Amino acid sequence: MDLSLSNRAAGDHIVVEVGGEIDVYTAPRLREHVVDLVEAGHYHLVIDMEGVDFLDSTGLGVLVGGLKRVRSHEGSLQIVCTQERLLKIFRITGLTKVFPIHDTVAEAVMPTVR
Repeated sequence: MDLSLSNRAAGDHIVVEVGGEIDVYTAPRLREHVVDLVEAGHYHLVIDMEGVDFLDSTGLGVLVGGLKRVRSHEGSLQIVCTQERLLKIFRITGLTKVFPIHDTVAEAVMPTVR
């Protein structure tokens, strides 16, 4: 299966809707997409993974790299995911402590109260 990517604005965030498989073959496309967004000045990203069927370690590496990239600009990278098989991967790898993971895009783009 291939990877589909589309963007939409949500407040000061860019939501990247991802569909298909994020694996060793398709992860470079996602990496390039995130790099292009950051280079265009978008530092608050939401990766909507509701359409993702498969995620491997290469895909996780792309997400971690994207997080580092936006944080270097005082930005954020949030994940939207409710699929248990993907959430299990985030839990096993300890990445639930690294990424804010939300049930909906609306929840991910809500301003945080400090």
